[in-house]
Amino acid sequence: MSDVGKQWVLKECKDKGVEFIRLWFTDILGQMKSFAITIEELEGALDEGMGFDGSSITGYQDIQESDMIAMPDPSTFTLLPWRPSDKSVAKMFCDVMTPDGEPYIGDPRYILKKTMKKAADMGFSFYVGPELEYFYFKNNNSTEILDSGGYFDLTPLDVASSLRRDTILVLKEMGIPVEYSHHEVAPSQHEIDLRYADALTMADSAMTYRLVVKEIAHQHGVYATFMPKPIFGANGSGMHTHQSLFRGSKNAFFDPNDPNLLSDVAKSYIAGLLKHAKEMSLILAQWVNSYKRLVPGYEAPVYIAWSQRNRSALIRVPFYKPGNETATRAELRCPDPACNPYLAFAVMLAAGLEGIKGKYELPPEMTENLYELTEEERKERGIESLPGSLGEAIAAAEHSELVRETLGDHAFERLIWNKKQEWNDFRVQVTPWELDKYLPVL
Repeated sequence: MSDVGKQWVLKECKDKGVEFIRLWFTDILGQMKSFAITIEELEGALDEGMGFDGSSITGYQDIQESDMIAMPDPSTFTLLPWRPSDKSVAKMFCDVMTPDGEPYIGDPRYILKKTMKKAADMGFSFYVGPELEYFYFKNNNSTEILDSGGYFDLTPLDVASSLRRDTILVLKEMGIPVEYSHHEVAPSQHEIDLRYADALTMADSAMTYRLVVKEIAHQHGVYATFMPKPIFGANGSGMHTHQSLFRGSKNAFFDPNDPNLLSDVAKSYIAGLLKHAKEMSLILAQWVNSYKRLVPGYEAPVYIAWSQRNRSALIRVPFYKPGNETATRAELRCPDPACNPYLAFAVMLAAGLEGIKGKYELPPEMTENLYELTEEERKERGIESLPGSLGEAIAAAEHSELVRETLGDHAFERLIWNKKQEWNDFRVQVTPWELDKYLPVL
């Protein structure tokens, strides 16, 4: 660890009167884990990390080899603005280590770092800009909405607009730049877009964003959820992810001589995302509920194709703005906001790099509304669909060399096991829908 980073954190804590520091990391499913240390323990934590029981973290170690170390990353230090100012509380993300000081191979943050290193070895930096949608409800026991607004609606001054404003102010105070916010398509559905950054910074920011949205909602006496499909018959919540590769300060996706202004690197990268879309689905949409969102209609991308304007396609390439070639990018529209962002960004990058290394050929652009084509018409055009259920997604991922290699055997096998348990638990449930439909007639 840089001694400069350590000394800066110690000075910040002294100057700001910090009494407690929360250490954050995620389990394999992307659920935030946290424990607090006092200011007296901080210097030791920065030097040697803090031990914890890895066998109690989903997807981590077995009980006979459970000792883990949480090593704080000083570059992620910020105050928590919602805590009392007279006894300030700060946070840092941690890298998870083994007791002998090696990176823990099951740590999602390490998995993303490892994949970004592969990109760096090819001369690329990986940047992402995710759009995380979410809902506000009256409480966590129902889906009672706060407003009936729609896309970009200017709702009256109410609790929802105050929630977004207060959330953005906290994010900015924590050093997370925000581009804009707006009401989304479904009632009580909202979106705050973060300014693009390198993938590791953005994964940390996405985790922080999800927590801040929920914390501010709680302060206002309501509930925020990133559940992909909480309301039947309404749009679900996605995490459309804009992504690009840079060589130094130059956007490697941009080519002024191409009709679509896309470089060969960009075309092969997008082709990689398309080719590996099915097997990545388990990482990008990892819950049973995710596949209630990924159905035709509701602006949910189901069909594996790309286009510039067509939002029914899996990948959209936003039009290049003259004079702003750095904005050339691909938007992958299938991830949902309840995924693990570290693993999601890692498999996206891995698929794109595989496309570049293998010189994958980009299929023709699809300009037609894919929802309006018949199944036969889609088959004639060679357009496949994403998995239709968590079970199908597991089957596609289980045989994927790309997903296994990206996650590593350890994390891969634990994730597959966990998702199979979830799918089996879901399959044996008798739902209210089944009782309403079948009990009176069978």
